[in-house]
Amino acid sequence: MKIDKIYQLFQQSSGVCTDTRSLKNNQLFFALRGPSFNGDDFALEAIKNGASYAIVSEHCKDKNDQIISVSDPLKTLQELARFHRDQFEIPVIGLTGSNGKTTTKELINEVLSSEYETLCTQGNLNNHIGVPLTLLGLQPSHEMAIIEMGANHQGEIAELCKIANPNLGLITNFGKAHLEGFGGIEGVIKGKSELYQHLIHVGGVIFFNEEDSIQKEKLAAYDNRSSFGLVEEANIYLELLRTAPTLTLQWENLELSSSLFGKYNALNIAAAVALGSFFEVDPISVQKSIINYQAKEMRSEVRTINGKQLFVDAYNANPSSLKVSLETFKSLNWKNTALVIGDMFELGEESDKEHRAIVDLIIALGFDEVYLVGKHFQQTDHPFKGFETTTKLLENFPESLRDKNIYLKASRSMTLEKILDRL
Repeated sequence: MKIDKIYQLFQQSSGVCTDTRSLKNNQLFFALRGPSFNGDDFALEAIKNGASYAIVSEHCKDKNDQIISVSDPLKTLQELARFHRDQFEIPVIGLTGSNGKTTTKELINEVLSSEYETLCTQGNLNNHIGVPLTLLGLQPSHEMAIIEMGANHQGEIAELCKIANPNLGLITNFGKAHLEGFGGIEGVIKGKSELYQHLIHVGGVIFFNEEDSIQKEKLAAYDNRSSFGLVEEANIYLELLRTAPTLTLQWENLELSSSLFGKYNALNIAAAVALGSFFEVDPISVQKSIINYQAKEMRSEVRTINGKQLFVDAYNANPSSLKVSLETFKSLNWKNTALVIGDMFELGEESDKEHRAIVDLIIALGFDEVYLVGKHFQQTDHPFKGFETTTKLLENFPESLRDKNIYLKASRSMTLEKILDRL
């Protein structure tokens, strides 16, 4: 069945679904395949539970009038999302980068949604499945869309751009994330810059960090661009007034106070202000949006448990984000502290060197009570207390942690936040 026919079915449906456990009546069910499941096996269940149609692979054995066979359900989902996106002549902002994507996306949405009806990527739906699902949520009422794009190897951002077709965008930064998949930092730069290549091809607007020499170099010959940053040369300039206890910035004649920490978040705020300025959001609305924004769970989040403070940054970790996060925590000058840090993943051949560099940084910053969790950290020669897994840490939980103000950071799969229940 051609995509225009499937689109007609989509228009008559109540949306799309890829998981029968969350299926709603009259949705299109897309039978995707994963490492441990085959969506084709659930096609009849989806129809029984109210799906209007099930889009399955040609190998599906089940047949009826509500089951539609295609060569690749995932590709069909992506084509449907692009077809739907092309029905809207609205600004679509594409956003990627090694660190800070989600916070920057949320800040931009906070600012723009103060005056516009926006569609924004929810949670971490930023991959080859999440981006199509987000785009298929576009409604006639939406005036713009903010689409986060994640990747762990070259070519992914280019593919996501084919689906979302952004006409504006930005890269937060190029950092040491997913080095194994990208093939080193140069591969990261090349892979993330696929967003630039797309935007240049379509004549879109590119926003960039004035202080990032790599971004400036890549955009030197492109005119449809606008810079933001903490230096006066930027088109949108924010002066960093205070970093403690939280960020305070000056934009034109307005003071922007935030609940966020660290220079890296100051740049994320600057990006949001730049987008707000471009779309002529009232400056007072921009100011209120920045003031009202609260960090999402486990992203540079400060909590209080039993009278002790916790700096929880355990959503993810890579060498770049861990370095700036540690330096930011140190600048807070909390007393009676302990660090609990877990392994960083997907670093390939650079893993040993990067974990060693973090150990050296912890020593240089002068932290005393430190717990390193994970096999990678245990392979380094470090003077701190170590556990091979989070489970081992929980089984031998240090009682002294209950009396400390704690810094917590690790890659997502370490699930290091489990220790919060012990405090």
